[in-house]
This record gives sequence, C-alpha cells and structure tokens, in this order.
Amino acid sequence: MQDSLSQTFAALADPTRRAMLAQLSKGDASVSDLAKPFLGEMSLPAVTKHIKVLEKAGLVTKTKDAQWRPCKLNGEGLKEAADWMEEYRVFWEESFDRLEAYLKKVTSEKNQEGKNDDCQK
Repeated sequence: MQDSLSQTFAALADPTRRAMLAQLSKGDASVSDLAKPFLGEMSLPAVTKHIKVLEKAGLVTKTKDAQWRPCKLNGEGLKEAADWMEEYRVFWEESFDRLEAYLKKVTSEKNQEGKNDDCQK
C-alpha cells in the first residue's frame, strides 16, 4: 500500500488528471462534464478510472445530489503535497542564497586580486 503523498504525486503525474483538477478548480462537475474534453481521445470507462485515481489520492470527492453525482476538488488532498514541497523550497532557496553570497565573495576577491596585479605592473 502506498502512502498518501505517493498516491497524490502519482495522480498528479498524469496530464489528463491534472486537466480534470483544473476543470474542478472552477467548480463542481459531473463525471460526464469531466469526460467531455477527453471523449475523442478515450472512453468514458477510462475517464472514470482517472477519476477513481483522483478519489483514491484524496484529491477529488464525489457527492450525491438526487440523481446527480458531482465531483468536487478536495483542497486538503493537495495540502499535504504542497506542505512537503514547501520544506524543499525553503531548503533550496537557502542553498541558493548561500551560493549567491559565496559567488559574490569569490568574484570580489578575484576582482581585488586583478586590481592588485595591475598595480604591481
């Protein structure tokens, strides 16, 4: 069994599922509404499988409203992935800041050496 973070990233890895999430970010939609952009490329059962992957990852929920079963974007499902990425964003930003400071120091030292060499000539 995969952990929830792995399921989230696996679900997000597919462009069809990302497109479905983008559509759901604009509001709830039925399975047939979600399927419309893809029906020329894939069957309704294939679309349904994509939705099930999104549901299993916790990114989408289906509710029941009489005969209509709207799919809804679940922001909490994305929060765990966003939090995980945030930790690494901070790490990389700090690393790049240290690299920038080091490069400025080295460049400044080289410039000073060059000036000193010119003065000695």
